[in-house]
Amino acid sequence: MLPGRPTGTGPTRQFSALSETPYPIDLDSIRGAFPPGIEAPPLLLDFAGWLNGRAWGSVGCFSLQGQFSDHAPIFDGSPLRDRFALFMRLPDGSAVGGWYGAGLDRDDPPIVGLGSEGDYELLAPSLDALLAKLTAQQFDKAWHDLRPHDEVEPQTVELAQWLARRPAGEPVLSEDGVFELPDFRGFVEKWSRDREEFWANHRLMAELGWRLAAHLPKGKNAWDKTHFEVAIVGKQYEARVLSRGPQPFEEAASIESLLRDLRDEMRRAQPELGLWYAMKFGLYADGRVMPNFEYDVRPTIEGEPAKLAEAQSDLARAPRPERWVPKWLAEA
Repeated sequence: MLPGRPTGTGPTRQFSALSETPYPIDLDSIRGAFPPGIEAPPLLLDFAGWLNGRAWGSVGCFSLQGQFSDHAPIFDGSPLRDRFALFMRLPDGSAVGGWYGAGLDRDDPPIVGLGSEGDYELLAPSLDALLAKLTAQQFDKAWHDLRPHDEVEPQTVELAQWLARRPAGEPVLSEDGVFELPDFRGFVEKWSRDREEFWANHRLMAELGWRLAAHLPKGKNAWDKTHFEVAIVGKQYEARVLSRGPQPFEEAASIESLLRDLRDEMRRAQPELGLWYAMKFGLYADGRVMPNFEYDVRPTIEGEPAKLAEAQSDLARAPRPERWVPKWLAEA
């Protein structure tokens, strides 16, 4: 876990501890986070090299680590894997990276932020521009973690000098000479509305809600829900309701075929994702089911990690791009 930004001025020993903490950097995860067919840009890899060993917080409070949109703060993010390359994580769970939206430059995409508190912002028109903004300490409010930490000696001047020695990138300008910045917040908000409507009206989700009617939440608030978790790996299957810890429930066997149908339907809709291994969902009082899918986790089934042979059979039936095969399975 990354250190947090203090609320006030801390003691000298905290300053020393932070100064001795280097930036977390994971180049393998960064390379893997880019859509298939797109490689991590040299500037990003060179920046990781420049940052390596420097004090955490000296140019911003973040780690250089890749992640998929599945785990970013955006609803139902799995289908968006090929539209993002998230390479930076902030202490509050926010993510920063390239956005490969329709009509955008795939060689030099704009850099966006997916905020943990619902702040969705286009942070810079390019990676060059993002690094330049780091040197100028131009981030505030929701993105204040992209500024140097108050208790670490800043190295933004050194970063600016390093950038100045590199060839300048070409800015993307419109005909009237200003940056064309697409409406990223609008994109995310529309995506969330559309996906909520999609799942609220999905025939298999509707049937799932009907079959689990005995578990409708007792609360009267619109946000009250009953939580479930499911694991499917090859022939293995387990479903639990989260009530004072994961518990078996009577309807688990009767919904297996429905969940397997859902799994196969999703694979046909987006075959490059393969088959999900775990699913968590909330059952609301009105019967709506809102799911979240895990394509990379190795779930536990009956108290043991899912069998590798079963996961390999899933992979053979539903191949994925090499960089989307989870390490625990690729190294098996």
